[in-house]
Amino acid sequence: MPALLRSTVDRLDRPSAYYHSRGQNNNKRRRTDHGRDDGEGANTQPEEPPEDPLRNATTLYVGNLSFYTTEEQVYELFSKCGEIKRLVMGLDRFNKTPCGFCFVEYYTHQDALDCMKYIGGTKLDERIIRTDLDPGFEEGRQYGRGKSGGQVRDEYRDDYDEGRGGLGRATQTDRQRDHEKNREKDHHTVEDYGRLR
Repeated sequence: MPALLRSTVDRLDRPSAYYHSRGQNNNKRRRTDHGRDDGEGANTQPEEPPEDPLRNATTLYVGNLSFYTTEEQVYELFSKCGEIKRLVMGLDRFNKTPCGFCFVEYYTHQDALDCMKYIGGTKLDERIIRTDLDPGFEEGRQYGRGKSGGQVRDEYRDDYDEGRGGLGRATQTDRQRDHEKNREKDHHTVEDYGRLR
């Protein structure tokens, strides 16, 4: 009796957690104060599950890139799995500098799956990169969504990461503010030292 083989492609082809969380927020039904659904309550037919947008996805989200990784480096690595249709680097919303992610669009779904399988989890610029299937790039998604313009995950990072700009931006701002307060305090102490009381 032949051994049953399991394909790893099925596991890689599932929608990402980001896609699921985004879909759940949009598909929630609103309830009135009385607990009834708004709109037609007479329709009791079960809804058909929506078609999986990642079933034929050709776009990959690539994360955990160094801020110093160039478009040419990404193109060279990802072109080993297939011909690239488009590459969009993620940018800081305000400074328009790279902020650690990109979108790679292939011509075929199989090339995107091969890339996830063979390139996801490898190192680029001494950083382990992450790849996920993406439903497709839309204008505006190339910008970071954090308060300071970069990625949200980089806002409150406490560890020092040279490849991603040092400390998190919120942490840098807090430390800079504390440093300024201490300088003012020290400045007043030095001025008061020579005065007679």
